[in-house]
Amino acid sequence: GQLAGWLVVDLALGLLVGLTVAVVTESFLLGAQIIGLQAGYGFASVFDPNTQAESSVLLATAQILGGLLFFATGLDRLVLLIFARSLETYPPGAFQLQKSMAEMVITLTSNIFSMGLRLVLPMVAVLVIIDLALALLGRLNTQLQLITLAFPVKMLATLVMLAWVVSLYPKLFVQSTEVALGALKQLLAW
Repeated sequence: GQLAGWLVVDLALGLLVGLTVAVVTESFLLGAQIIGLQAGYGFASVFDPNTQAESSVLLATAQILGGLLFFATGLDRLVLLIFARSLETYPPGAFQLQKSMAEMVITLTSNIFSMGLRLVLPMVAVLVIIDLALALLGRLNTQLQLITLAFPVKMLATLVMLAWVVSLYPKLFVQSTEVALGALKQLLAW
C-alpha cells in the first residue's frame, strides 16, 4: 500500500514536470491553429498518426517543429536532469502538491495564449490588410471575381511571413523554456 502511495505522489510530480514542458510547445501549436484558420490552410488536412485524427497542415508542421526544437535546444537532457534532481529533493513519497505549484501551472498556461498570439499577430495583421484591400478592390470594380484570387494571395502571404517568423522560433522557444525551467527549479529548490 505504501508503494502504491509513493507511485501516485511521484506520478503527480512527473505530470507537473511534463505539463510544464508541454506548455512550451503548445504556444507554437496555438499560433499555427490561429494562422491556419485565417490563411485558409484549414481546408487542407493531413492524417496525424499520433492522435489518429486529421489536422491542418500548419498544425502538423508546428508539431514537428516543436519536437525538433525540443531536442535541438537540449530540453530533453534538462528534463532528465530535473527528474534526477527531483530524486534528491523529494525522495520517493515525499512530494506534496502545494498551492504555489498550482499558481505556477496557471501562470505558465496563460503564457500559451500570449506567446501564441504574439507569434502570429504580424501575420494576422497582414492577412486582415489583404482582406480589406481585396474588399475595397471588389467594391470599386464589381465585375472582378476576387474570391478566386483571395485564397492564393492569402496563402502566399502567409508562407512569406511564416518564413520570416520561423527564423525567430528558436529564440522564442529558448526564452519560453527558460521561464518554464525557472519555475521547475523553484519547485525543486534547485
